[in-house]
Amino acid sequence: MVTSFGDLLGPPPTLLTGDDDAESELLNGVPPATVAAGSPTASIAWAYLAEAELESVTEAETEVLAQAGDFPPAVVAAYAYARTGYHRGLDQLRRHGWKGYGPVPWEHQQNQGFLRCVGALARAAQIIGEEDEYLRCLDLLNDCDPRAAEHLGVSPS
Repeated sequence: MVTSFGDLLGPPPTLLTGDDDAESELLNGVPPATVAAGSPTASIAWAYLAEAELESVTEAETEVLAQAGDFPPAVVAAYAYARTGYHRGLDQLRRHGWKGYGPVPWEHQQNQGFLRCVGALARAAQIIGEEDEYLRCLDLLNDCDPRAAEHLGVSPS
């Protein structure tokens, strides 16, 4: 039998516990940089930072600069923020029994910080022309939860 996450004999979904304090601070308007500095293991804070940097540059600006071989510093910052949150999320996933594969459902809110970091990393990698990293991130999102890429607005080019 096959489920939306694959074979029933596969690993169970990994459900992160999240960081309630960091999530609460973000929802209450504490600047994401302050939250990330105070809770550096909270992927959600790094996701907020990466997404804000990506939103700060226009697509046209990015295309013009990329054609010239130059990239907006915001894209490079987004890449770094997203990679930090991605690695912090991998650490958390492993502590929760994840073996590098298996479902990490988008619907479980505490998983979204990690998944959002993977999505932001994919977007930043695509902008700077790191196609292998972009495709690897898309594969990871699809392996974690096939619906995550859709929620995050990233898809194969």
